[in-house]
Amino acid sequence: MLLENKVAVIYGAGGSIGAAAARAFAREGARVHLAGRTPATLAKVADEIRAAGGRAETAQVDALDEDSVTAFAGSVAEREGGIDVSFNTIGVQDVQRPLMEISVAEFTQPVEVAVRTQFLTTRAAVEHMIGRGGGVVLMFGGSGPQTLPGLGGFKVALDAMEGVRRQWAVEVGRHGIRVITLVTGGVPESIPDSFPGKGEIADSLLEPTLLGRTATLSDVGDVASFVASDRARSMTSATVNISCGAIVDY
Repeated sequence: MLLENKVAVIYGAGGSIGAAAARAFAREGARVHLAGRTPATLAKVADEIRAAGGRAETAQVDALDEDSVTAFAGSVAEREGGIDVSFNTIGVQDVQRPLMEISVAEFTQPVEVAVRTQFLTTRAAVEHMIGRGGGVVLMFGGSGPQTLPGLGGFKVALDAMEGVRRQWAVEVGRHGIRVITLVTGGVPESIPDSFPGKGEIADSLLEPTLLGRTATLSDVGDVASFVASDRARSMTSATVNISCGAIVDY
């Protein structure tokens, strides 16, 4: 299995993206630690993993709070002997409207959230990866050269996240730690059925793809598992593009 006996922490594991990654990591042999703000949602994901024969534990963690993140990572590392994989999938609390229609606070909020949470969770993981001679930090969202009108600060936040990824990668590479972002271009399955306009949004995500389909939650989990594994050991400071061609690389 790709991640046999690896220790993986996943922030935002109660959400659809985090849960998909958690299931895939567990299926590939990892011991997964699910972090999030809603215990009941985390418990449901953990139960599904255990029912399938995987190993999962949960913890209530605010991925924007320094003390909470530090304590969680320290607790996992103490019990497991370290951390091999850290994946932050939390949302960035964006307000998507034209720039002339949003406030300064609404514009900067997703940028601040993305930068803060990715910095905190990466730093916490790296502290416990160095002693193991390596590890993998995954970020979710990523960026590309194009954008669309009406996204507010969302695209800017993704661009900022890529800057965080590049800076960490260049500083921790000497310790054997890899830092990578997954870029999807949007996963329609992750949109709640009750979300207004879900059908139109899904169509808009499909239209620019080159393969005539969008990435699924299963795709996200499968690719994340590979990238986190030793089979991808030569990859770092990079984005892994699973947008089905919707996002054109630089």
